Amino acid sequence: MTGLKRVCVVGGGRWGQNHIRTLAEMGCLAGIVEANPGRLAELQEAYPAARAFADLAPALEAAFDGFVVASPAETHGPLTRRLLEAGFPVLVEKPMALSVAEACELKRLAAGAGLPLMVGHVMLFHPAIRRIGQLLREGKIGRLEYFYSTRVNLGTVRTEENILWSFAPHDISVFQHLIGRRPTEVVSRGGVFLQPGVHDCTLTILTYPGNVVGHIFQSWLHPFKEHRLVLIGSKGMLSFDDASPGKELLFYEKGIDWVRGEPVRRDGPTEIIPYEPAMPLAEELRHFLAWLDGSPPGVADADSAIEVLEILERATASLVGTAPPPRPAPSPQPPGVFVHPTSEVDEDVEIGDGTKLWHFSHVQSGARLGRNCTLGQNVNVGNNVRIGDRVRIQNNVSVYEGVTLEDDVFCGPAATFTNIRDPRSRYPQRGAAHYLPTRVREGASIGANATVLCGLTIGRHAMIGAGAVVTRDVPDYALMVGVPARRVGWACECGQVLPKFKARAQCPRCERRYELRDGRLAESVGSAPSRPGRRRPAGSRRRG
Repeated sequence: MTGLKRVCVVGGGRWGQNHIRTLAEMGCLAGIVEANPGRLAELQEAYPAARAFADLAPALEAAFDGFVVASPAETHGPLTRRLLEAGFPVLVEKPMALSVAEACELKRLAAGAGLPLMVGHVMLFHPAIRRIGQLLREGKIGRLEYFYSTRVNLGTVRTEENILWSFAPHDISVFQHLIGRRPTEVVSRGGVFLQPGVHDCTLTILTYPGNVVGHIFQSWLHPFKEHRLVLIGSKGMLSFDDASPGKELLFYEKGIDWVRGEPVRRDGPTEIIPYEPAMPLAEELRHFLAWLDGSPPGVADADSAIEVLEILERATASLVGTAPPPRPAPSPQPPGVFVHPTSEVDEDVEIGDGTKLWHFSHVQSGARLGRNCTLGQNVNVGNNVRIGDRVRIQNNVSVYEGVTLEDDVFCGPAATFTNIRDPRSRYPQRGAAHYLPTRVREGASIGANATVLCGLTIGRHAMIGAGAVVTRDVPDYALMVGVPARRVGWACECGQVLPKFKARAQCPRCERRYELRDGRLAESVGSAPSRPGRRRPAGSRRRG
């Protein structure tokens, strides 16, 4: 960070005091707003360096860099609106608002003023959850099939919100982060025992594309505390209980295999998965402080908050037997993005400034496109595809779900990606759980009519020749041709084919120097002038 930020916390209650204490430890606590006079006096005595306010109005006149809203849930939306209208960045505790419509309005206010707006989905910053996400991407448990979370305890009972709105945002935010797609069905049932109209326990069932099912069980009428997440895959299972003494992340090599048409139990060993210890709230606040310094958000932004609220509203409608409210109309096409009238962009698509979509192209829901990309005629970008900055995709290319194109990738006309290794028309394998991920690393080029089989990685600045069929991972700078593709040489970052060499080479075009290290090519240190920066500028836009 460029310097310590001055942050004011609104709300000094049970969770607000955790923000206050953590920010004080970071040296960033500059103010406290608390309406309860006795509580404000206690906080002022404990944190004398922070300015104390009994009301938000005078705090708006102070020179703070940002605010944390940790007040009761029903005040989140109105307080966040006041702060945004006053020109302040905000980290607001979950839920960001009590309706999708209100949250969308807060997002529009923040985007219009260019202000950071972050939601307190603290579990996304838990090191165990981050490790679980990494394990899923690596295929540790195979194809994700089923998962459930249990968040139960005796108290704390809320009067302003039911158990669903109090506890479920944590679990829903984790589910959405790990899966990356919206559920196709949400069913919730529960019981009311202590207060009329306020549910004390709920069971919510989420069904996702590809026959992935999740259960969320919450209760504040339970004899013991448990915060457990379990994920079941085709190759194994993961379990994490945040309320347990050791907070161990466990991998179980267990499951059911079909042998000659009969189910056979697989009961292998249990493995403790290590992860770096860190305080989730501190990591969340560091993320917010970095955003104040200009770093682009990675998680827990306004779109994440809106997605969780949409699911909460669907669950609430199921719980009380009413129809969910209609989803707000999608936002207009952001400025700086060109979409030809014959092309189609679904809802929930993020497109960076300067990107152009030409005739008859289609970008499907959940896709993220970076800045200054060009998509030619008849290009299809599948659900949840990730495309970096300055990517060029020529005519008649389909980038299917599961494919990631990093910055500066080039795809020639009719280049082909796959995402299923053993497709059958009679036995369709749909959804992210069945797709094998393919990654094309920074600066790589794929020639016209080349085919890349799924589950592979194309290395940085590699060059795939026209018509080649790639059947295995490709190292950095490799020049690949043929069927199946084989390495016939090396290519410079600038695209020039390097002359034959034994240990070292220099590009005749740009004069970069390279050397072989254990059979792989690497650029020599200090071999060329500095290249343009790769950092993504802030301000990419989202549709829907």
